[in-house]
Amino acid sequence: MKPIPPSELILNPNGSIYHLYLLPDQIGDTILTVGDPNRVEQVSRHFDKVEFRMQKREFVTHTGQINGKRVTVISSGMGTDNIEILLTELDALVNIDLETRLPKPKTRALSIIRLGTSGALQPDIPLDSLLVSNYAIGLDTLMCFYDLPQSPIEISIVKNLRHDLQLPFTPYAVAANQDLKQQFAYDMINGNTITCPGFYAPQGRKLRLAPKNEDYIPTLVNFEHKGFKLTNFEMETAGYYAMAHLLGHRILSINAIIASRNSQEFSSHPQKTIDKMI
Repeated sequence: MKPIPPSELILNPNGSIYHLYLLPDQIGDTILTVGDPNRVEQVSRHFDKVEFRMQKREFVTHTGQINGKRVTVISSGMGTDNIEILLTELDALVNIDLETRLPKPKTRALSIIRLGTSGALQPDIPLDSLLVSNYAIGLDTLMCFYDLPQSPIEISIVKNLRHDLQLPFTPYAVAANQDLKQQFAYDMINGNTITCPGFYAPQGRKLRLAPKNEDYIPTLVNFEHKGFKLTNFEMETAGYYAMAHLLGHRILSINAIIASRNSQEFSSHPQKTIDKMI
C-alpha cells in the first residue's frame, strides 16, 4: 500500500491535520459538535476541567474531562461542506498514521453528537422543545460525490421527495445511530430532519429574493411516504449522518427547536433552550 500523498492528506508544519490543526492525542473518543464557535465554551464550561484548547478558522476545539471520561467539543461552522472537512479530518486523526501516511490496520469508531438549532415544520412540534433526528434527508449535493449505500425504503423516500419538490437531483437519506439515540435522546421528540444547502430560499425564507418554488414549505409540511413525515430543517445533520455512516463512526443529531415555520414564530429565549439541550 502506498502512503497517502501530501496533496491529499495535508498536514501543518507541526504534523497536525490541516484545517482542524489537531494532533491525534488532542481529541477524545466522544465528540460533541456545535455550529457556532462561541458555543464551544458554553459546552466546555460543564467539563470538570479543560486540558486543551485550539482555534483554527471556524474550528474551535476544547478537550477535557467529565467524570473521568475524555470528551471533545468542536465547532463546525455552517453547512455540509464544513461537515465533510470536519468528519474526514477527525477520522484521519484516529484511523490514519499521520507519520507513515498509511491507514491503520484496525479502525477506531468515534461517538459524535451534534448539538444544534433547528426550525420546526410541523405544527405539533412546540417551540423550545428538543428533537432528535431519527433520519436526516440531505437536500444538498454532497453525496453526489460519494457512493452512499441506502436501503430500499430510503431510496423510495428520496425519490418521492425529489418528485414532489421538482428537484434536478436526488436527495439522500441516512439514519441515526440507534444506540446513541437510546442512550441520550430516549425522552426527546422523534423527528426526520431536512438538511438544506442554505438558510434563506433553501429553507423557504423570503426577504428581497423569493424562493423559486412558492409551494416549497407546504410541500415539505405535507410530504408523507408510508408513514414517514418531515419534522424540521437545518443545515448540517444529513452531512453528519452520511459521512459518519461511510467512515464507520457513531452519530446522533439533537436539535433545539427555536423557530416554528408553520406559525412563523421565533423563540423569545433561544439561549435558554440551547442551554437546556447542552
